Amino acid sequence: MTPEAAKETLLARRAELLGHIERIEDQLDDPMPKDWEDAASERQGDEVLTALGHSDRAEIRRIDAALARIEAGEYGDCVKCGNPIAEKRLQLLPDTPFCANCSP
Repeated sequence: MTPEAAKETLLARRAELLGHIERIEDQLDDPMPKDWEDAASERQGDEVLTALGHSDRAEIRRIDAALARIEAGEYGDCVKCGNPIAEKRLQLLPDTPFCANCSP
């Protein structure tokens, strides 16, 4: 994957995640139902939405780091060992900073 193709893929995914976060925040701003059982169910749903939002934000941070590596000309090289990251790995995980051997 060329850095240009990776950048395009990463920016598209970033935009998708930002839209998802916006929808989550909109749902979390909805008023709580007055019925106790409905409110309890809504709270559980809010906890799931909050967790999804945290996951999305973590992915955005990884994407931003990958975009910074692209700008620095370091994309595609493992940040730990410096070896090239396999093409198939980059296609599957374009935001990964690690080769398969160094991946935690």
